[in-house]
Amino acid sequence: MDLTPLSSASAPVELLLLRHGIAEDRGGAIPDAARALTARGRQRSRAVLQRLLERDLRAVRLLSSPLRRARETAELALSAGLAPSLELAEALAPGGEALAALPAWLESLEAPDGASPRLLLVGHEPDLSTLAARLIGAPPGSLELRKAGLAVLRLPRSAAPGQASLRLLLSPRLLIG
Repeated sequence: MDLTPLSSASAPVELLLLRHGIAEDRGGAIPDAARALTARGRQRSRAVLQRLLERDLRAVRLLSSPLRRARETAELALSAGLAPSLELAEALAPGGEALAALPAWLESLEAPDGASPRLLLVGHEPDLSTLAARLIGAPPGSLELRKAGLAVLRLPRSAAPGQASLRLLLSPRLLIG
């Protein structure tokens, strides 16, 4: 057995996929990109994020869809202390190319104290669950993230489809009751 330590460039990483919280309903006068979190959505998201913090699921990098509901959820994650800063990424907007952008995002991660670095992505359905399914080699539609739900995957920095393992799939109900 080879006991040579892995370099930080080849060490596996953890990918945290967080769906935005409960937002204003579709339709009406509000454009989709401008839909905000509801009061209940903010409250539930804060409670979920507090549980993640209690479980030490901090990330070294946080990227969010620029759409308001996702950005607001990511801002709550930042305020909770789950990441040091927030970046907006068009690839996380609905229909974006997150899978294509993922290798570059992962390559930029620095491992904290030899641990697997974590990347937290905040986005939308069905995009996040489709990304997770592709990464673990499952058929599209086999996973579903609830609003303010979380998936945790472990994967190589290459982020090749089928090479990740699903570590957690949590609904807000499991986290906060």
